Amino acid sequence: MAILNLIGRSPKFRALLDEINIVAPVDSAVLVQGETGTGKEVVAQAIHEASLRSKNRFVAVNCAAIPAALLESELFGHERGAFTGAVAQTIGRFQAADRGTLFLDEIGDLPLELQPKLLRALQEKQIERLGGGHTFQVDVRVVAATNQDLWGMVQEKKFRADLYYRLNVFPIRLPPLRERGDDIPLLIEHFVEMFARRQGKSIERIPDEVMEALTRYSWPGNIRELQNFIERSVILTSGSELRAPIADLAESEIQLDDVRTLEDANRAHIKATLCETKWVVGGPNGAAARLGMHRTTLIAKMQKLGISREAIERSTEVRESYTNVPQSLPMHA
Repeated sequence: MAILNLIGRSPKFRALLDEINIVAPVDSAVLVQGETGTGKEVVAQAIHEASLRSKNRFVAVNCAAIPAALLESELFGHERGAFTGAVAQTIGRFQAADRGTLFLDEIGDLPLELQPKLLRALQEKQIERLGGGHTFQVDVRVVAATNQDLWGMVQEKKFRADLYYRLNVFPIRLPPLRERGDDIPLLIEHFVEMFARRQGKSIERIPDEVMEALTRYSWPGNIRELQNFIERSVILTSGSELRAPIADLAESEIQLDDVRTLEDANRAHIKATLCETKWVVGGPNGAAARLGMHRTTLIAKMQKLGISREAIERSTEVRESYTNVPQSLPMHA
């Protein structure tokens, strides 16, 4: 069963489709929450396509990928001369999405000082360009998304409670791929067919042992990690049978026993991707590209989550030292 690029048959996937079908026809704000790589933008696009606004624009903006100093202009536009380099009047994403849908990804990274202006735009349906005094009416349906614990941020005074309630009219939680075991074979087949077609290859068979290994793997990076892995597998395949580097999964496996929050899952996914790329951050094959974000954004997230190669290597050494301790020690009188 699929809507646009949503593919699956598991009970949790069907429940997700029901939620999309319920909320799409109305204009209420939607807050999509889930781990990195679970397909939050795809869900937002599905909501847009199933809504009465589908004939108008779907506009996406990543709040974490744009410097805080430029984000206000990006969202609301600016007048000529509003700041150094503003040589022409520019409309923002709100006006670009008029009568359509605006997708605000990584909403948890929206600066506190900008949150009141966003709240006004949502409540009053009015915006004001940076450097201007004129008010514009906008008719925009907002879908926001985050992989952070937004309510926890409210309690820590890092996110405004009134904005949280305004965005959280209809919450949707995306289940991680490890909770959608029945969907993994369908996604594998879909990605194999898609990448084989793009690369001009004919892959007719996926070995049973490969399918079993991919289904058993926990996929800490969720659908995005699976998609990247299948793309790499198709590149390596020269015949009609998929050749998948299964050993790479064992090397990058992250134990999820200590994952308790979305932040933990986000940290685990970034670590896994960095291990896959041998800690190469930038470039077309670097971790930032695989995670679908700018290099500077990834570096900022690594700093925020305390991720560094030295720290990982130190923790590995500590684990190995404990592993080498004898299971039983001699008793002394």
